[in-house]
Amino acid sequence: MISTIPVLQSDFNSRKHRLFIVLSKFLPLFIYPLGLGLILLLIALFAFKKKGAKRLVLLAFLILWACSTDPVSKALTQSLEWQYSYPDTVPEADAIIVLGGGTEAANPPRTFVEVNSAGDRVFAAAKLYREGKAPILLLSGGNIEWLHDSNSTPADQMAEMLSFLGVPSSAMILENTSRNTYENVLNAKEIITKKGYEKILLVTSAIHMPRSMKLFEKQGIDVIPIPVDYSIVENQQEQDSFLDNLLGLIPSASNLSMTTNALKEYLGIWTYTLQGWI
Repeated sequence: MISTIPVLQSDFNSRKHRLFIVLSKFLPLFIYPLGLGLILLLIALFAFKKKGAKRLVLLAFLILWACSTDPVSKALTQSLEWQYSYPDTVPEADAIIVLGGGTEAANPPRTFVEVNSAGDRVFAAAKLYREGKAPILLLSGGNIEWLHDSNSTPADQMAEMLSFLGVPSSAMILENTSRNTYENVLNAKEIITKKGYEKILLVTSAIHMPRSMKLFEKQGIDVIPIPVDYSIVENQQEQDSFLDNLLGLIPSASNLSMTTNALKEYLGIWTYTLQGWI
């Protein structure tokens, strides 16, 4: 049977914290390249007769173009992903913490839980368990009620996938109330303390690992990073031909998405620092 351990939520239910959750989901949309570019174009549209309108259009174009190219997207992503590397030898530990974000709920027309681009977290956790690296998987991830219409949480979804991959339910602990990475860490700390776990492996996407590690370090928890889901690999740039580099300057939606994900992490680190969480 899968164990679900309740955690204290008093600090998370304060008006200030709820406001932070709301703002953290909406305000960045106007800062990321696509949202910022559209805002600049909208301002230029209403001020098209004024001198600065053309400059706003040019600025919007440059932002969207630069953030959609290989050099910018890869540099930003690599600066985060390469801060931590997968250990040459993974040590045995008391538990493996897996942060949610790699699954999609079984909402119609889906008939079962599916993995997304961060789904390597789930497969890496199953691999580590099957290799005997730890006897317990702590699956962390809840829903924001007004943002999700699913009854299942990321922790529930990971448990379903891991069961399919052969991990017994008795080896899983669900923490399914956290709404962001900060709450992931605080709830995980409470469970770790109750259970007396000392040596912990942390599985999450490589781009997400720097923010996660800073949060655990702030809480005084020593975890061993197990980064997965890399977008930038070694020797990639050296293998690119002149034509590849030239084509890399052509805007693409995938590059824009990669840049946005990197900016999301840097913005998260900055706002968490202002909050005193890291």
